[in-house]
Amino acid sequence: MSKRGGRGGGRGGKKSHKGRNRQFNNPEEMERQLKEERDNWREPKKDGEEEDQPAAARPQVGDLPPSDSDSEETSSDEEDSGKPKGVSHLIEIQNPNRVVSKSKKATQVDVNQSGTQALTRREREQIEKEQAKQRYLKLHQEGKTTEAQGDLARLALIRKQREEAAKKRDSERKAKEAEAAAKSKKK
Repeated sequence: MSKRGGRGGGRGGKKSHKGRNRQFNNPEEMERQLKEERDNWREPKKDGEEEDQPAAARPQVGDLPPSDSDSEETSSDEEDSGKPKGVSHLIEIQNPNRVVSKSKKATQVDVNQSGTQALTRREREQIEKEQAKQRYLKLHQEGKTTEAQGDLARLALIRKQREEAAKKRDSERKAKEAEAAAKSKKK
């Protein structure tokens, strides 16, 4: 037998180890670890635990402190949320084009404040759409729209037909009673 190739037990032979050392995680153990991580991620660090921080999270010697104008904003943000998340508090963002804006729903925007704040086209269109819908519903309830007038006309026809049917049934019932009375008199 040659020393090269094959599956011999010699040196440098390629052996396949498929499935030999597979380890499966216990689902209960994984859930317990996730729960512990969720419970412990917001707990404040004690004095002795500061050394356990990763090197990226610790301030380095070359890091610059934030400028005076930014220090007021970052300190208020840190106070509000407690402990800052990640390393974003160490990185200064100096992008003048960055705009942090919160989107508003059309129901939250006050139409009367049009002079104080310029609305976007979408917000304005959505507000106009809401107002048009309200106007239409009001006119519809008053019966001034063509659709409402058509509905009222159909209702009037249905009422008239029902009244006629009720009169017809009443007259038929009276006729049957008269026949029954006539038969009973003959006997």
